[in-house]
Order: sequence, then structure tokens, then C-alpha cells
Amino acid sequence: MNIRTRLSVNFLAVVAANVVLLSLTIYATSAYYRRVDFYNRLADKAKTTARLLIEVSDINERLLRLIDRYNLTALPEEQITVFDQENRMVYQSDLRPDEILETPTLLDRIRAEELIWMQHNERQIVGLTYPYQSKEWVIVASAYDEYGLTELYRLQTILVVGTLFSLTLMGIMGWINAGRTLRPIKDVVQQVDAITISKLDKRVRAGNDGDEIAQLATTFNRLLDRVQSAFDMQRSFVTNASHELRTPLTVITGQIETTLIKRRTVEEHEAKWRAVLETIHQINKLANGLLQLAQVSIDEASKTFRDVSVDEVVYQAARLLTTRQPDFQVAFLIQNDAESEPPDLTILGDESLLTTAFLNLMENACKFSPNKKVEVTLKADSRWVSVRFKDQGIGISETDLPHIFEPFFRAESVRHIKGHGIGLPLTQRIVQLHAGRITVLSEVNHQTIFTIRLPKL
Repeated sequence: MNIRTRLSVNFLAVVAANVVLLSLTIYATSAYYRRVDFYNRLADKAKTTARLLIEVSDINERLLRLIDRYNLTALPEEQITVFDQENRMVYQSDLRPDEILETPTLLDRIRAEELIWMQHNERQIVGLTYPYQSKEWVIVASAYDEYGLTELYRLQTILVVGTLFSLTLMGIMGWINAGRTLRPIKDVVQQVDAITISKLDKRVRAGNDGDEIAQLATTFNRLLDRVQSAFDMQRSFVTNASHELRTPLTVITGQIETTLIKRRTVEEHEAKWRAVLETIHQINKLANGLLQLAQVSIDEASKTFRDVSVDEVVYQAARLLTTRQPDFQVAFLIQNDAESEPPDLTILGDESLLTTAFLNLMENACKFSPNKKVEVTLKADSRWVSVRFKDQGIGISETDLPHIFEPFFRAESVRHIKGHGIGLPLTQRIVQLHAGRITVLSEVNHQTIFTIRLPKL
């Protein structure tokens, strides 16, 4: 069942429930007031008959029957019976189409309750007492409400026909209205179907009324923006990676071809193979960086974090750095108040990834500084652990700052220094994976400060 059908059925069900409930209420209310009204009319007729019979001495039983017979206000199949205190019948109308047994039990009940209403088949019965001159008479009257029941039947017919007609009309209107309501969604679906991988620049028309469908279209457009951005980044990534891999491979090919042109000495061969080995190391480092960047970008859900002491991770990264590059220097400082205890530097994270991030920032700081030195400062508050990396190097220009976290981006001032432009994007992704923040401040030819803030447990 499609949405249009469901909306129409649900709308019709709600309308049907309300219409049927209203019709039942009208019918039940009308039936109740018809019954009450007829009981009251029957009681008034019984009292009138008793008054004429008991209080008017000139009217005898025979005359009263004639009056009842030719009275224009007589009720259909009217029957009136009067009893004295000894339960003796003193009057009864001559029309008794449906005999009612006025038993002593019934008469005693009427005397006890003074007024009762009953139903016998289709006849309504009223029993009441009529006190006069210290005597109490009992009157039992019954009749058939032909006019009221006929009108009630007509009302029932009108309500049934009206309900069926209303539901038919509401069903048609609901179907039409559901179609109009869902037409914008159908337009959105058609527009989305037209968007292919080669037409990611297309967008869905959001409309101008600001309703939920327009919000859906706007949300989908934002999704398309992210998808297009991801595709563009992927294309750029593949292009840059291909270029970065092609360059060292071209160098290796050229060195080998040059070596094979003529015979060479052992020393010349060793020099060439050392150059080839160095190029292979660069390729291996580039491949490892690409692999790490892909892993932290894709395998976010598979990461398992545990308690990590940030200072120990920083020290471990520093040892790795100085082992690889003995001429690099790392200075440490932990900030805390003199009177307070050492700060708690424990967070929830991945030790291996954090080591990679810290190592990248330390290596960059030393590599781009004339003194090959980085100052690492650690501090913590109640919510965050901060690690600051400060160098006294060549700095980053304001033009290049917005792009330093883009894969393979390298500033003009450092293109003469070996590198691939992967370290900072990888570091940023690792920090984001830990729900942290990374900021940078730089002054050209003076200093650069990277600050990482990681949330505590």
C-alpha cells in the first residue's frame, strides 16, 4: 500500500469514526427525547381523564368513553384504566388493543413510587397515582407512539444515507488532497532520480513555502553537497597520490636506466643503489601515510578506546623521533600550579594513533626549524588535556593556513624540503576521531604553535 492510499484510508477512517459517532449521538438523543416526550404526553392524558372522571360529577363513565373516542388529541391505540384504593377497576377505555395485566403487584409498585414508566412490546406505559379528597387513585395508561417512531425511522434513514454519502465524498476528497499533498514529494523523487554520478552539481528545488517537504529537499541538497565534496576530495586524493607515487617511481626508473647505459665501478653501483633505496623508503613512507589516512577516515566505528596517559604517549613519540633523527631536539614542560598536585593527563583514546599524531607535529616542527627543536607543553583542566607544540621555524603564511589540513597540500616556502603533505591531514583526522580540537597560530619567519585539546574521561 503506497503512501497516498494509506493517507486516504487513514483520513477516511478518522472521518468515518467522527461521522458515525455524531450520527449515533443524534439518533440516540432523538430517540431518548421522543420517548420522554411521549411518556409526558401520556401522563398528561391520564391525569386529564382521571380529573374528568373523579372531580367532575356530571361526567359518567359512558360519556368519558365518548369523549376519549372522539377527542382529536387522543393518542394512537390509547388505553387508560383507573383503579380505586381497593384495586377495583372503576374505569377503562373501550379500546384495549393490547391487554395489559394490571396485577396487584404492579398497582402496589405504582402506589409506592407514585410514577413509573414501562415498555411492553412497542407500547409505552405510564403508571401514576392521583390523590383526591383523601383518596388515592391509580391510573395506568398506555399507547403506541406511531408518529414519533415514524419520524425516528425517517431520521435513521437520513443519517444512514447521509453517512454513506458523506464518507463517499470525504473518500474522494481525501484521495485528491493526498495526491496534491504528495505531489511535491513525487517531484523531489523525480529530481533525485535525475542526479547521477556525473551530475552531482544538480540540486533539488526546495520550494518557497518552508514546509516539511521543502526542509527535506534542503536537507537532501546538503547531503548532495557533502557527497560532491567527498567525490571531489577522492578525485583530488587519487590524482595527488598518483602524482606523488609516479615521481619517485620515475626517479628509480631513471637511475636504473642510467646505471645500465655503461659499465660502472662497484662504488658507482653502490651509490646508485643507495639512492634507489632512499627513494623506495620515501615510497614506503608515503604508502604508510596513505594507508593510515584511509584507515582513520573509514574505520571509525571499529576503533576501541581505552585509558591513555597523554604524557607517556608524548614521551614515547619523542623517543621515536630522536631515534630516527638524532639531531632533532624535544623540550618538555608540564604546566600546573605550584601548590596543586600534578594534573591528571588521562584520556580515553587510541595510543597508537595519538603517537602518530604527536610524532607528526614534532617532526614537522623540527624539520622546518633552523635549530631543529620543538617545545612541547602539557596542561590540563577539569574537562580538557592540552598539548602545545611550538617551534621557531619558517612559519606559515596567512594564505596557506586555510589549506594546511588538505591532503597533499604543501606551502610554497617548504617545497624544497622533503615531504608529501599527509602528516597534518592525518593528525587532524586522529584528533577529530578523539572528539578533540586542533588549532594553529603562526608568524612567518618567527614561530608556529599547534595546540591539540583532547576531552577527558
